[in-house]
Amino acid sequence: KMMAAVQPFISGAISKTINMPEESTVEDVMNAYIESWRLGLKAVAIYRDNSKRVQPLSTGQGERAAKAPATIEKIVYRPQRRKLTDERQAVTHKFSIGGHEGYITVGLYEDGMPGEIFITMAKEGSTISGLMDGFATAISFTLQYGVPLKFLVDKFSHVRFEPSGWTGNQQVPYAKSILDYIFRWLGAKFLGPDYAQGEAGDTTKLRPTEPQPQQSLPFGPMVEDAPICSECGGLMTRNGACFKCENCGGTSGCS
Repeated sequence: KMMAAVQPFISGAISKTINMPEESTVEDVMNAYIESWRLGLKAVAIYRDNSKRVQPLSTGQGERAAKAPATIEKIVYRPQRRKLTDERQAVTHKFSIGGHEGYITVGLYEDGMPGEIFITMAKEGSTISGLMDGFATAISFTLQYGVPLKFLVDKFSHVRFEPSGWTGNQQVPYAKSILDYIFRWLGAKFLGPDYAQGEAGDTTKLRPTEPQPQQSLPFGPMVEDAPICSECGGLMTRNGACFKCENCGGTSGCS
């Protein structure tokens, strides 16, 4: 209607586009042309929203923007280190594996769970001591960053390497390695006695040895010049022209 009011005073057509919404139908476009003719317009241009891939102006996405899926960003939680207090409770445990002695010191949180460990091997070289110090430091950081103790116990229990052997500990009587003993002891100490079990599921128990009766071995007559047996070190007895060991059966060379 604004164009129709100005048209009588202009000799040519008016360059003004009629913008129509995307929902406009063919009938709506036809009615716009007919209405323009009735108003006395010499020409009219109609554009329906989104009828072309690219348009110079856009007032917004409207409902399409509301229907667009929201971008979901993945939230990454960084682990937080839980440090121990400057003064903390600790437990020190002495162990022996096949004659190799060592000490485990466990620093505790306020709730009684371990937050750091120190491993000291007695009478071992600098290489073994350095490796155990570095391993203990790594495990300490692992505990402080929230890795469950149960995971570490399951991972390092029953690892086999030397030294291994009997320990004298009723909970872990036999250790397959130093790591096997340390983590099975930690499991038994802080998680429950079931974590000290062997691979078969049963805890190996030490049985007191029964005294065996001493057996008296018969010794033949000794002579002053009898030599020492080269096999067992026992004193030999004369057997004809030779000497015979009554302990192991060895001879001095005669048949």
